[in-house]
Amino acid sequence: MGKDLFLDDLVVGQTWHGGPIEMREADIIRFAQEFDPQPMHVDKAEAASGRFGGIIASGWHVAAALMRDFVDKAPFGQTPLLGLKVDDLQWRKAVRPGDVLSVTREIVEIAPSRSKPDRGTISMRITAANQDGDVVMSFLNLIQLPKRRPVPAPIAEAAAAHPPSGS
Repeated sequence: MGKDLFLDDLVVGQTWHGGPIEMREADIIRFAQEFDPQPMHVDKAEAASGRFGGIIASGWHVAAALMRDFVDKAPFGQTPLLGLKVDDLQWRKAVRPGDVLSVTREIVEIAPSRSKPDRGTISMRITAANQDGDVVMSFLNLIQLPKRRPVPAPIAEAAAAHPPSGS
């Protein structure tokens, strides 16, 4: 888990890496049976004769796996985040059983709120690649997060006037 990061701690271009995320056939089929039961995700025989030549992961499964990785890695520590939207979602290459995904998350924009000075938003470009470096999925995520709370003036002044003594 990362340290707590707030809006004012971040800079455009800052990146985090995630993964590895192993895509196992049983997980691909189980997810698709519940959420995306199309033949290329759940039926080995039909998938083998289809345009992908075998089972592939649902794009929604890949998105969910990336979300799980983000929560587990906690690059912003315990800072509360709120996902606001996803733009430009692209499933660029089929994800197959045995693929191992890596993730890059890069801040591409930071915008303090004009109406709520205690928060703002960041736009992050999320890119997932397989073990061969082929990009399999990408999207732009708008996330709201708080600014670091300023230390109240009397406390800050008292701390400056009486710094802690060394041991």
